[in-house]
Amino acid sequence: MTFIGWIQILIFFALVLVAVKPLGFYMTRVFTGEKTFLSLGLGPVEHAFYRLSGVRKDDEQHWLIYAVALLAFNAAGFMLLYALQRLQASLPFNPAEMSAVDPALAFNTAGSFISNTDWQNYGGESTMSYLTQMAGLAVQNFMSAATGIAVAIVLIRGFSRHTSRTVGNFWVDMTRATLYVLLPICVVFTLVLVWQGVPQTLGPYVDATTLEGGKQTLALGPVASQIAIKMLGTNGGGFFNANAAQPFENPTALSNMIQMASIFIIGAALTNVFGRMVNDQRQGWAILAAMLTLCFIGVVIVYWAEAAGNPLIHALGVNGPNMEGKEVRFGAAMSSLFAVVTTDASCGAVNAMHDSFTAIGGMIPLINMMLGEIIIGGVGSGFYGMILFIVIALFVAGLMVGRTPEYLGKKIEAKEVKMTMLGVLCLPLAMLGFTAAAVVLPAAVASIANPGPHGFSEILYAYTSVAANNGSAFGGLTGNTPWYNVTLALGMLMGRYFVIIPAIAIAGSLAAKKTAPPSLGTFPTHGGLFVGLLIGTILIVGGLTFFPAVALGPIVEQLSALAGQSFGG
Repeated sequence: MTFIGWIQILIFFALVLVAVKPLGFYMTRVFTGEKTFLSLGLGPVEHAFYRLSGVRKDDEQHWLIYAVALLAFNAAGFMLLYALQRLQASLPFNPAEMSAVDPALAFNTAGSFISNTDWQNYGGESTMSYLTQMAGLAVQNFMSAATGIAVAIVLIRGFSRHTSRTVGNFWVDMTRATLYVLLPICVVFTLVLVWQGVPQTLGPYVDATTLEGGKQTLALGPVASQIAIKMLGTNGGGFFNANAAQPFENPTALSNMIQMASIFIIGAALTNVFGRMVNDQRQGWAILAAMLTLCFIGVVIVYWAEAAGNPLIHALGVNGPNMEGKEVRFGAAMSSLFAVVTTDASCGAVNAMHDSFTAIGGMIPLINMMLGEIIIGGVGSGFYGMILFIVIALFVAGLMVGRTPEYLGKKIEAKEVKMTMLGVLCLPLAMLGFTAAAVVLPAAVASIANPGPHGFSEILYAYTSVAANNGSAFGGLTGNTPWYNVTLALGMLMGRYFVIIPAIAIAGSLAAKKTAPPSLGTFPTHGGLFVGLLIGTILIVGGLTFFPAVALGPIVEQLSALAGQSFGG
């Protein structure tokens, strides 16, 4: 570990913290229907959308109607993206003459991008046409991100309202999230990326002559605009197969830092939106403190593991950090930070190969996703995932003192606890259930690149990544097979919608409740004790659920490396 590495890490956290209040203030005004500095230009556009679609912005929906609208909208997006892939050979903006995408792969990709997972069983530059990239993948990057933000806002309204039968209007929330939040930031972000050297063109691929005199075809395209929403919307789907390690996606140290910060800023700002809308910003800061504490612990462990290097290499007399699978221009520090950030958020973009990390260095990204990606998490999804753990933490606290748990004046009763457990338990069901099936099926096992515990980690990481709607890959696993295309897609859909629906149901139940004033027995939820209880609950629930699986993979691999044992590939 180096001094410069730690300075870079601290700069990252500072950038995120600086953005929280101003972005939180702006988003609060957007979703409460107040005017912002963009209202003059975007207000007429917003109202035009409502007139064309027949939406009345003041007509709010019951939570069940809100959920049905969300599911219908996402189903339509799934079908359109699937059709684009299957028909792309006959559609325009296909200068490389890409053929139609295989049905199983198209199914996987459609499920991936509508669920904000962006798992990729394909190489973007060799599989998807410009039209599919722009009108399909990039559009769903916006829509899936806006969906997550909308659900977070609904849950916030559940706490901020009382005796209300409605939770908002899905179409209005989607429109405002896209028009006022995602699009303006992405326009500026795209221009910054172009300035840094990221291509943005509809021209054909370019043939170049290398220094050795050979010929190389350089894939280009409308890259910068897709990278902007890929990061800001915590989507993670790369335009190129190498993702953020590709120089055309991530050319400089500055672009690397900006991309990492953009992954976190909306998720972090939503905690401030929560504090503002419930009229107590301390509540939002407490949630953010828990998130960033867990994040920093993860960064410390991964950076230490990667800086310490591989014990097997050290046994050969070669010391130094583990640089296998990393870009030299980023180094161990920024590769470690990127790995933690992208798996704390449900982003999945990578600037290094996680498969090449040390056993402990690869274990932390895996655990981050197993916890449900509630450490900042995806835009919106991280916040409502954290609220589920807050319900569990307060339920446990209530059991210890013999008092009905409550949060912000709302009593947490049987319905909310049941919906919370449904949302929390669906993740290990998908992660561990599909992993258990894959490790006993010869066709599935044949896809791993490494034997022993590392091969098990490849399968476990894949199903953990998709169920957590992350999309990053450990690497080494050949996922473009019928088994993995179908089961990974099912894991994505379970991890997305089996959490969203309970979260909206909880919002509806809370909005209908009366708000009780705090009393002497009310547990304060804005101080260090609450932050500690929340962090402890997250770690205990995650530890009890996933420790056996983690022990079979990275822990066994680390102990084997310390004993000098390796597993031949």
